[in-house]
Amino acid sequence: MTLSNPTIDVRSGEELDSQRLDKVLREIIPELQGSPSIQQYASGASNLTYLISYRNRELVLRRPPPGVKAASAHSMIREYRVISALKSSYPSVPKAIYYTDDESLLGSEFYLMEKIEGVLVKNSLPSAWNFSDADRYQFCKTVFDKLIQLHQVDYAAAGLAEFGKPAGYAERQILGWNKRFANAQTADVPGFEDVREWLEANIPDSKASNIPAALIHGDFRIDNVMIDPVDPFNVIAVMDWEMAALGDPLMDLANSLAYWVHADDAPALQAMKVQPSDAPGMMRREEIFAYYAEQTGFDTSSWDFYEVYGYWRLVGILQQLYYRYANKMTKDQRFASYGQVVTHLGEHCRQLIAKSAL
Repeated sequence: MTLSNPTIDVRSGEELDSQRLDKVLREIIPELQGSPSIQQYASGASNLTYLISYRNRELVLRRPPPGVKAASAHSMIREYRVISALKSSYPSVPKAIYYTDDESLLGSEFYLMEKIEGVLVKNSLPSAWNFSDADRYQFCKTVFDKLIQLHQVDYAAAGLAEFGKPAGYAERQILGWNKRFANAQTADVPGFEDVREWLEANIPDSKASNIPAALIHGDFRIDNVMIDPVDPFNVIAVMDWEMAALGDPLMDLANSLAYWVHADDAPALQAMKVQPSDAPGMMRREEIFAYYAEQTGFDTSSWDFYEVYGYWRLVGILQQLYYRYANKMTKDQRFASYGQVVTHLGEHCRQLIAKSAL
Protein backbone atom coordinates (compact mmCIF):
# COMPACT_ATOMS: atom_id res chain seq x y z
CA MET A 1 0.00 0.00 0.00
CA THR A 2 1.43 3.36 -1.07
CA LEU A 3 1.23 6.12 1.50
CA SER A 4 0.86 9.67 0.24
CA ASN A 5 1.58 10.60 -3.36
CA PRO A 6 4.74 9.14 -4.93
CA THR A 7 7.35 11.68 -5.98
CA ILE A 8 9.87 11.78 -8.80
CA ASP A 9 12.94 13.82 -9.67
CA VAL A 10 11.88 17.25 -10.89
CA ARG A 11 11.06 17.22 -14.61
CA SER A 12 13.26 19.15 -17.03
CA GLY A 13 12.07 22.74 -17.42
CA GLU A 14 10.10 22.66 -14.13
CA GLU A 15 12.96 23.04 -11.66
CA LEU A 16 13.01 25.26 -8.57
CA ASP A 17 16.16 27.13 -7.54
CA SER A 18 16.94 25.47 -4.19
CA GLN A 19 18.92 28.39 -2.74
CA ARG A 20 16.29 30.91 -3.75
CA LEU A 21 13.55 28.63 -2.43
CA ASP A 22 15.33 28.11 0.89
CA LYS A 23 15.68 31.85 1.41
CA VAL A 24 11.99 32.45 0.69
CA LEU A 25 10.74 29.60 2.88
CA ARG A 26 12.88 30.63 5.86
CA GLU A 27 11.25 34.06 5.73
CA ILE A 28 7.87 32.35 6.00
CA ILE A 29 8.82 29.56 8.45
CA PRO A 30 11.97 30.60 10.38
CA GLU A 31 12.25 27.33 12.33
CA LEU A 32 13.11 25.21 9.28
CA GLN A 33 16.24 23.11 9.80
CA GLY A 34 18.80 21.89 7.28
CA SER A 35 18.75 22.29 3.51
CA PRO A 36 15.67 21.64 1.37
CA SER A 37 15.31 18.47 -0.66
CA ILE A 38 13.02 19.05 -3.66
CA GLN A 39 10.96 16.34 -5.33
CA GLN A 40 8.04 16.65 -7.72
CA TYR A 41 4.74 14.84 -7.53
CA ALA A 42 4.28 12.73 -10.64
CA SER A 43 0.51 13.05 -10.72
CA GLY A 44 -1.37 16.03 -12.08
CA ALA A 45 -1.25 17.47 -15.57
CA SER A 46 -2.03 21.10 -14.83
CA ASN A 47 -0.47 22.87 -11.86
CA LEU A 48 2.93 21.71 -10.63
CA THR A 49 3.26 20.24 -7.15
CA TYR A 50 6.49 19.79 -5.21
CA LEU A 51 7.45 18.10 -1.94
CA ILE A 52 9.91 20.27 -0.04
CA SER A 53 11.61 18.29 2.72
CA TYR A 54 13.60 19.83 5.56
CA ARG A 55 15.09 17.96 8.48
CA ASN A 56 12.21 18.92 10.74
CA ARG A 57 9.30 19.54 8.36
CA GLU A 58 7.78 18.59 5.02
CA LEU A 59 5.87 21.12 2.93
CA VAL A 60 3.92 20.95 -0.31
CA LEU A 61 4.33 23.80 -2.81
CA ARG A 62 1.94 24.42 -5.69
CA ARG A 63 2.62 26.74 -8.62
CA PRO A 64 1.39 27.19 -12.22
CA PRO A 65 3.29 25.60 -15.12
CA PRO A 66 5.63 27.71 -17.28
CA GLY A 67 4.54 29.04 -20.65
CA VAL A 68 1.36 30.65 -21.97
CA LYS A 69 -1.73 29.68 -19.97
CA ALA A 70 -5.48 30.28 -20.15
CA ALA A 71 -6.28 33.38 -18.14
CA SER A 72 -8.65 31.63 -15.70
CA ALA A 73 -6.71 28.38 -15.38
CA HIS A 74 -3.99 27.39 -12.89
CA SER A 75 -5.27 29.77 -10.20
CA MET A 76 -3.24 29.53 -7.00
CA ILE A 77 -5.21 32.11 -5.02
CA ARG A 78 -8.42 30.23 -5.84
CA GLU A 79 -7.03 27.01 -4.35
CA TYR A 80 -5.54 28.74 -1.35
CA ARG A 81 -8.66 30.72 -0.56
CA VAL A 82 -11.06 27.80 -0.74
CA ILE A 83 -9.04 25.33 1.35
CA SER A 84 -8.43 28.06 3.94
CA ALA A 85 -12.16 28.84 4.18
CA LEU A 86 -13.36 25.23 4.22
CA LYS A 87 -11.21 23.94 7.06
CA SER A 88 -13.98 24.37 9.67
CA SER A 89 -17.13 23.43 7.68
CA TYR A 90 -15.59 20.79 5.38
CA PRO A 91 -12.47 19.63 7.21
CA SER A 92 -11.39 17.18 4.50
CA VAL A 93 -8.91 19.65 3.02
CA PRO A 94 -5.16 20.23 3.52
CA LYS A 95 -4.03 22.93 5.94
CA ALA A 96 -3.06 26.07 4.00
CA ILE A 97 0.08 27.89 5.15
CA TYR A 98 0.99 30.74 2.80
CA TYR A 99 0.18 32.31 -0.56
CA THR A 100 1.83 35.04 -2.63
CA ASP A 101 1.41 36.47 -6.10
CA ASP A 102 4.84 38.11 -5.93
CA GLU A 103 6.52 36.45 -8.92
CA SER A 104 9.89 37.96 -8.03
CA LEU A 105 10.27 35.39 -5.24
CA LEU A 106 10.19 32.12 -7.20
CA GLY A 107 9.28 33.18 -10.72
CA SER A 108 5.52 32.63 -10.33
CA GLU A 109 2.75 32.87 -7.78
CA PHE A 110 2.66 29.91 -5.40
CA TYR A 111 1.19 28.63 -2.19
CA LEU A 112 2.27 26.29 0.58
CA MET A 113 0.28 23.67 2.45
CA GLU A 114 0.96 20.93 4.94
CA LYS A 115 1.79 17.47 3.63
CA ILE A 116 -0.95 14.94 4.34
CA GLU A 117 -0.08 11.32 5.08
CA GLY A 118 -2.68 9.12 3.49
CA VAL A 119 -3.29 6.58 0.77
CA LEU A 120 -3.49 7.91 -2.77
CA VAL A 121 -5.41 5.49 -4.98
CA LYS A 122 -4.22 5.61 -8.56
CA ASN A 123 -4.89 2.96 -11.22
CA SER A 124 -5.75 0.13 -8.82
CA LEU A 125 -7.04 -0.34 -5.30
CA PRO A 126 -4.41 -1.46 -2.76
CA SER A 127 -4.27 -5.25 -2.54
CA ALA A 128 -3.75 -4.92 1.22
CA TRP A 129 -7.35 -3.79 1.55
CA ASN A 130 -8.50 -7.20 0.32
CA PHE A 131 -11.75 -5.70 -0.93
CA SER A 132 -14.73 -7.76 -2.00
CA ASP A 133 -17.09 -6.53 -4.72
CA ALA A 134 -19.37 -5.21 -1.96
CA ASP A 135 -16.43 -3.35 -0.40
CA ARG A 136 -15.57 -1.72 -3.73
CA TYR A 137 -19.19 -0.64 -4.13
CA GLN A 138 -19.15 0.87 -0.64
CA PHE A 139 -15.82 2.57 -1.35
CA CYS A 140 -17.42 4.35 -4.31
CA LYS A 141 -20.20 5.60 -2.06
CA THR A 142 -17.62 6.78 0.47
CA VAL A 143 -15.84 8.83 -2.18
CA PHE A 144 -18.93 10.33 -3.80
CA ASP A 145 -20.45 11.10 -0.41
CA LYS A 146 -17.65 13.67 -0.14
CA LEU A 147 -18.84 15.32 -3.35
CA ILE A 148 -22.44 15.31 -2.10
CA GLN A 149 -21.33 16.80 1.24
CA LEU A 150 -19.39 19.51 -0.56
CA HIS A 151 -22.45 20.49 -2.60
CA GLN A 152 -24.41 20.86 0.64
CA VAL A 153 -21.88 23.14 2.37
CA ASP A 154 -23.25 26.55 3.37
CA TYR A 155 -20.66 28.44 1.37
CA ALA A 156 -21.85 31.83 2.59
CA ALA A 157 -21.37 30.78 6.22
CA ALA A 158 -17.88 29.57 5.28
CA GLY A 159 -17.01 33.07 4.05
CA LEU A 160 -17.16 32.19 0.36
CA ALA A 161 -20.25 34.16 -0.70
CA GLU A 162 -18.03 36.36 -2.87
CA PHE A 163 -16.00 33.43 -4.22
CA GLY A 164 -17.86 33.54 -7.52
CA LYS A 165 -21.09 34.45 -9.30
CA PRO A 166 -23.37 31.40 -9.44
CA ALA A 167 -25.98 33.18 -11.59
CA GLY A 168 -25.27 32.37 -15.22
CA TYR A 169 -22.59 29.84 -14.29
CA ALA A 170 -23.68 27.20 -16.82
CA GLU A 171 -23.67 29.67 -19.70
CA ARG A 172 -20.26 31.02 -18.71
CA GLN A 173 -18.88 27.48 -18.56
CA ILE A 174 -20.13 26.55 -22.01
CA LEU A 175 -19.05 29.79 -23.66
CA GLY A 176 -15.77 29.69 -21.78
CA TRP A 177 -14.83 26.13 -22.71
CA ASN A 178 -15.89 26.71 -26.31
CA LYS A 179 -13.63 29.74 -26.46
CA ARG A 180 -10.72 27.99 -24.75
CA PHE A 181 -11.02 25.07 -27.16
CA ALA A 182 -11.03 27.44 -30.15
CA ASN A 183 -8.02 29.35 -28.81
CA ALA A 184 -6.07 26.10 -28.38
CA GLN A 185 -6.97 24.51 -31.70
CA THR A 186 -4.33 22.62 -33.64
CA ALA A 187 -4.51 21.59 -37.29
CA ASP A 188 -4.71 17.87 -36.51
CA VAL A 189 -7.87 18.10 -34.33
CA PRO A 190 -11.43 18.76 -35.67
CA GLY A 191 -13.18 21.96 -34.65
CA PHE A 192 -16.37 20.22 -33.41
CA GLU A 193 -18.48 23.29 -34.18
CA ASP A 194 -21.64 21.14 -34.02
CA VAL A 195 -20.93 20.07 -30.43
CA ARG A 196 -20.23 23.62 -29.37
CA GLU A 197 -23.45 24.89 -30.98
CA TRP A 198 -25.56 22.12 -29.38
CA LEU A 199 -24.26 22.90 -25.93
CA GLU A 200 -24.94 26.62 -26.33
CA ALA A 201 -28.48 25.86 -27.54
CA ASN A 202 -29.32 23.53 -24.64
CA ILE A 203 -28.08 25.36 -21.55
CA PRO A 204 -30.64 24.60 -18.78
CA ASP A 205 -32.72 27.39 -17.29
CA SER A 206 -31.43 27.52 -13.71
CA LYS A 207 -34.45 29.56 -12.61
CA ALA A 208 -36.81 26.79 -13.72
CA SER A 209 -35.06 24.02 -11.79
CA ASN A 210 -34.68 23.28 -8.09
CA ILE A 211 -30.90 23.00 -8.30
CA PRO A 212 -29.32 25.40 -5.77
CA ALA A 213 -25.97 27.03 -6.36
CA ALA A 214 -23.19 25.17 -4.60
CA LEU A 215 -19.49 25.24 -3.96
CA ILE A 216 -18.11 22.91 -6.61
CA HIS A 217 -14.70 21.27 -6.80
CA GLY A 218 -14.27 21.11 -10.57
CA ASP A 219 -12.01 18.05 -10.73
CA PHE A 220 -13.38 15.53 -8.25
CA ARG A 221 -11.86 12.06 -8.81
CA ILE A 222 -10.58 9.17 -6.73
CA ASP A 223 -6.99 10.16 -7.48
CA ASN A 224 -7.69 13.63 -6.10
CA VAL A 225 -8.60 12.37 -2.64
CA MET A 226 -6.48 11.01 0.20
CA ILE A 227 -7.73 7.96 2.03
CA ASP A 228 -7.21 7.22 5.73
CA PRO A 229 -4.33 4.70 5.97
CA VAL A 230 -6.18 2.86 8.76
CA ASP A 231 -9.77 3.06 7.49
CA PRO A 232 -10.21 2.81 3.69
CA PHE A 233 -13.80 4.01 4.04
CA ASN A 234 -12.69 7.41 5.30
CA VAL A 235 -11.62 10.23 2.97
CA ILE A 236 -9.25 12.46 4.96
CA ALA A 237 -8.55 15.08 2.30
CA VAL A 238 -9.83 16.31 -1.05
CA MET A 239 -6.99 17.77 -3.11
CA ASP A 240 -6.48 20.02 -6.17
CA TRP A 241 -8.99 22.86 -5.86
CA GLU A 242 -7.75 24.98 -8.77
CA MET A 243 -11.11 24.79 -10.58
CA ALA A 244 -13.32 25.40 -7.53
CA ALA A 245 -16.20 27.83 -8.01
CA LEU A 246 -19.76 28.67 -7.03
CA GLY A 247 -22.11 27.20 -9.60
CA ASP A 248 -24.27 24.33 -10.79
CA PRO A 249 -23.47 21.15 -8.80
CA LEU A 250 -24.67 18.86 -11.61
CA MET A 251 -21.86 20.25 -13.74
CA ASP A 252 -19.45 19.13 -11.02
CA LEU A 253 -20.95 15.64 -11.05
CA ALA A 254 -20.71 15.54 -14.85
CA ASN A 255 -17.04 16.51 -14.63
CA SER A 256 -16.42 13.56 -12.32
CA LEU A 257 -18.35 11.03 -14.38
CA ALA A 258 -16.50 12.02 -17.56
CA TYR A 259 -13.44 10.41 -15.95
CA TRP A 260 -15.38 7.38 -14.70
CA VAL A 261 -14.43 4.53 -17.05
CA HIS A 262 -16.12 1.12 -17.26
CA ALA A 263 -14.44 -2.11 -18.28
CA ASP A 264 -16.81 -2.34 -21.26
CA ASP A 265 -16.38 1.27 -22.45
CA ALA A 266 -15.14 2.15 -25.93
CA PRO A 267 -11.39 2.73 -26.41
CA ALA A 268 -11.95 6.52 -26.55
CA LEU A 269 -13.07 6.46 -22.92
CA GLN A 270 -10.62 3.77 -21.85
CA ALA A 271 -7.80 6.11 -22.86
CA MET A 272 -8.83 8.45 -20.04
CA LYS A 273 -8.67 5.88 -17.25
CA VAL A 274 -6.94 7.46 -14.26
CA GLN A 275 -8.67 5.61 -11.43
CA PRO A 276 -9.88 2.05 -10.72
CA SER A 277 -13.47 2.79 -11.71
CA ASP A 278 -13.49 -0.34 -13.87
CA ALA A 279 -12.67 -2.76 -11.02
CA PRO A 280 -15.27 -5.49 -10.25
CA GLY A 281 -17.98 -4.22 -7.92
CA MET A 282 -17.34 -0.52 -8.52
CA MET A 283 -20.47 1.54 -9.13
CA ARG A 284 -21.30 2.33 -12.73
CA ARG A 285 -21.90 5.88 -13.95
CA GLU A 286 -25.66 5.39 -13.97
CA GLU A 287 -25.58 4.07 -10.40
CA ILE A 288 -23.54 7.02 -9.16
CA PHE A 289 -25.90 9.39 -10.95
CA ALA A 290 -28.95 7.70 -9.38
CA TYR A 291 -27.35 7.69 -5.92
CA TYR A 292 -26.44 11.38 -6.21
CA ALA A 293 -29.96 12.28 -7.39
CA GLU A 294 -31.50 10.33 -4.51
CA GLN A 295 -29.26 11.92 -1.89
CA THR A 296 -29.67 15.50 -3.15
CA GLY A 297 -33.18 15.52 -4.61
CA PHE A 298 -31.97 17.77 -7.45
CA ASP A 299 -33.84 18.08 -10.75
CA THR A 300 -31.97 15.83 -13.19
CA SER A 301 -34.31 16.10 -16.19
CA SER A 302 -31.62 17.85 -18.29
CA TRP A 303 -28.89 15.31 -17.56
CA ASP A 304 -28.20 14.77 -21.28
CA PHE A 305 -26.82 18.30 -21.43
CA TYR A 306 -24.67 17.82 -18.35
CA GLU A 307 -23.27 14.53 -19.61
CA VAL A 308 -22.15 16.04 -22.92
CA TYR A 309 -20.77 19.06 -21.09
CA GLY A 310 -18.66 16.82 -18.81
CA TYR A 311 -16.94 15.18 -21.77
CA TRP A 312 -16.65 18.45 -23.69
CA ARG A 313 -14.96 20.17 -20.78
CA LEU A 314 -12.52 17.27 -20.66
CA VAL A 315 -11.93 17.83 -24.38
CA GLY A 316 -11.10 21.47 -23.63
CA ILE A 317 -8.69 20.61 -20.83
CA LEU A 318 -6.84 18.03 -22.90
CA GLN A 319 -6.67 20.27 -25.97
CA GLN A 320 -5.08 23.06 -23.94
CA LEU A 321 -2.45 20.64 -22.66
CA TYR A 322 -1.89 19.25 -26.14
CA TYR A 323 -1.54 22.79 -27.53
CA ARG A 324 1.24 23.45 -25.02
CA TYR A 325 3.03 20.27 -26.09
CA ALA A 326 2.52 20.86 -29.83
CA ASN A 327 3.90 24.38 -29.48
CA LYS A 328 6.92 23.21 -27.44
CA MET A 329 5.85 24.96 -24.24
CA THR A 330 6.36 21.70 -22.32
CA LYS A 331 8.39 18.55 -22.84
CA ASP A 332 5.97 16.38 -20.84
CA GLN A 333 5.51 13.27 -23.00
CA ARG A 334 2.18 12.48 -21.33
CA PHE A 335 0.62 15.14 -23.56
CA ALA A 336 1.99 13.82 -26.86
CA SER A 337 -1.06 11.64 -27.69
CA TYR A 338 -3.69 14.04 -26.37
CA GLY A 339 -4.63 15.27 -29.87
CA GLN A 340 -5.91 11.80 -30.78
CA VAL A 341 -7.70 11.45 -27.45
CA VAL A 342 -9.41 14.83 -27.97
CA THR A 343 -10.62 13.73 -31.40
CA HIS A 344 -12.11 10.51 -30.02
CA LEU A 345 -13.79 12.24 -27.08
CA GLY A 346 -15.27 14.87 -29.38
CA GLU A 347 -16.77 12.07 -31.45
CA HIS A 348 -18.18 10.57 -28.25
CA CYS A 349 -19.92 13.90 -27.55
CA ARG A 350 -21.47 13.69 -31.01
CA GLN A 351 -22.75 10.18 -30.27
CA LEU A 352 -24.33 11.32 -26.99
CA ILE A 353 -25.98 14.26 -28.75
CA ALA A 354 -27.40 11.96 -31.43
CA LYS A 355 -29.13 9.89 -28.71
CA SER A 356 -30.33 12.86 -26.65
CA ALA A 357 -34.00 13.76 -26.36
CA LEU A 358 -33.22 17.45 -25.77
